[in-house]
Amino acid sequence: MTKPLIIKETSNGYSAYGIEDQMLSERKIICTGEINADSVNSMILQLMYLESTDPEKEITIYINSPGGEVISGLALYDVMNMLSCPIRTVCMGMAASMGSIIFTAGDRRAMLPHSKVMIHDPLIGNVGGNALHVHQLSENLMRTRTLSAEILAKHTGKTVEEILEKTASDCYFTAEEAVAFGLADEILQPDDQNRFSDRKKGDDNK
Repeated sequence: MTKPLIIKETSNGYSAYGIEDQMLSERKIICTGEINADSVNSMILQLMYLESTDPEKEITIYINSPGGEVISGLALYDVMNMLSCPIRTVCMGMAASMGSIIFTAGDRRAMLPHSKVMIHDPLIGNVGGNALHVHQLSENLMRTRTLSAEILAKHTGKTVEEILEKTASDCYFTAEEAVAFGLADEILQPDDQNRFSDRKKGDDNK
């Protein structure tokens, strides 16, 4: 699919550049589709670049993702926590599985009115091999399950046991339910003039 371009007239004629480049200049990053090595590497590079340009100014990540690779998602999670910049996450559509962990890890977490968050235990694909191999896969899966629950507990204020009870099956939260459970902080409304702004509440009064 062709990516949209922004065309501007300058003193040297017309110039065209990607809309994602414009968003990056506004410290906005898009996390859509599957979370994998390629998408995560791109986001990590953008995050590290933005930190180098201003180590204190907030970065916004817009998320609409079904989740994906655990290792890649945890790499992005670790980088988010290592940055000096505050991170604002905004859920558009769905933040599911590893996408929900990335969303919940934001310093400020906002949801669009009809977006949802889904949390569940990590899944395993087709299993083959001997009994020892299957046992090793099972142990790794359980460690990942506990780690995911610990991360969600840290960012929601719930206990690990409460998280594990929810993630035993696919658990969907509406925007209102996500705020009540501690997965999100606020719901953006159409009349909120700063809904896609980098400004924090109260900045207009400064």
